[in-house]
This record gives sequence, C-alpha cells and structure tokens, in this order.
Amino acid sequence: MLKSMGFFLPYSSNKEVILRMKQSFDKLAFKEKLESYGTFPMSYLFKFIVPVGKESEISAIFLGDDVVIKPSSGGKYMSTTIHKQVDNAEQVIDYYEKAALIEGVISL
Repeated sequence: MLKSMGFFLPYSSNKEVILRMKQSFDKLAFKEKLESYGTFPMSYLFKFIVPVGKESEISAIFLGDDVVIKPSSGGKYMSTTIHKQVDNAEQVIDYYEKAALIEGVISL
C-alpha cells in the first residue's frame, strides 16, 4: 500500500535546507526551492526520525553512506542523519520519496 507523499517545505537555517512534511507534495515547487538554494553537485544533509526498528530502512536507502543513528530521549524513536553528495535536485527528491514510504517517518 502506497502512502500519499508529503510536501517538503524548505526554509533556510545556517545555510542548510530543513524540510518538513506537509499534506500534499508539489515536486516542481520543491525542485525550484532546491535549485535556488545552491549549486549542484553539493553535499546535502538528510535528517529523518523513525520509530525504533525502522532505522535499517533508512540505512537501506543510503547504502554505502555513513548514516548516523541516535535514539530519542524517550527511546521510542531514532534520529538518522546522512550527508550525501547529490548531483541534482531530482536526486534529492528521489531520496525523500523513498523515505516517505517508510511507515512513521518524519523528514526534517
């Protein structure tokens, strides 16, 4: 069963794009925001929060990359951080679309 995609609302903070999921996904608008943020290729910071036990699903999306995993203070969630070299905005969107299929994922 496929879940509906969320809209990634970027805003700038310390020269990093932070993304939050919303109800609908507008690929074109998100792509334009990414392209206005910087020049590709670039190192892009992906951050996700997943329920405990789902962190391996994030790691599977980023095979061969260093995925930093930290537990939440309450122990119910895991924070994942990945620095990934990306060639274009479409590649960033592709990673977020894959992650959005993981049950309970929160994209930051």
